[in-house]
Amino acid sequence: MWIDTHCHLDAAEFAGEEDVIATQALQKNVSMIVIPAVARDNFATVAGLAHQHANCTYALGIHPIFVPQAQESDLAVLRETVEAAMNDTRFVALGEIGLDFFVPMLTTPEMREKQDFFYSEQLKIARDFGLPVLLHVRKSQDSILKYLRRIQVIGGIAHAFNGSFQQAETFISLGFKLGFGGAMTFTRALQIRRMAATLPIESIVLETDAPDISPAWLHPQRNSPEELPRIGQVLAELRAMSLEDVARVTSANAVAAMPRLSHFS
Repeated sequence: MWIDTHCHLDAAEFAGEEDVIATQALQKNVSMIVIPAVARDNFATVAGLAHQHANCTYALGIHPIFVPQAQESDLAVLRETVEAAMNDTRFVALGEIGLDFFVPMLTTPEMREKQDFFYSEQLKIARDFGLPVLLHVRKSQDSILKYLRRIQVIGGIAHAFNGSFQQAETFISLGFKLGFGGAMTFTRALQIRRMAATLPIESIVLETDAPDISPAWLHPQRNSPEELPRIGQVLAELRAMSLEDVARVTSANAVAAMPRLSHFS
């Protein structure tokens, strides 16, 4: 089986096609899709999608790109929603949370401070409920790690990892898995491919980030979770492993990163 550890099935690009997308993924043996929330407004949406499809689960969180319009009261709603969801087996993590220092509007001193606040407060929620976190780490790995040392959580996934080997090793030492997806399929992505080929296989999970980060054979078209096995084939080639072993190990890694997935494995 394959586990897509990060797919925004609720995105506008999939509107009206969610059933088809989930079914097509299942037909390609993508037996589990994790749908992260991005803002208070879609907490109920991702939970609803997870309950509509046998191969879907969800996470709850406030994405850094949505922090500018977020209110501090959203954090209280998140905490309440998480508490209510703890008895829901389809709820598997806190996410997508983190920091983004790539988008210019998010790098002003005011926005950096607001991002830091929302990230640290969400780490505290994850810590308090014993939940793993799905981390957005774009151009922000060192700052992400600084807070992880201060506010210790049980682990999770550094999504769409594109840092250095040293940063990768630090995430791994803190109990995190690293998410690899479409970017790994581009031959020019030398650093990402080197890391995918040489980091401990036990530290790697697969993801699509659909509808974004399309693999080389689709770019610039919309990505989909049904592409995960083919992305897995690229990892198999980079590591000289069988496709079956890549599926088995990366799926086990996903369950280790999000133990609540064990309800379905």
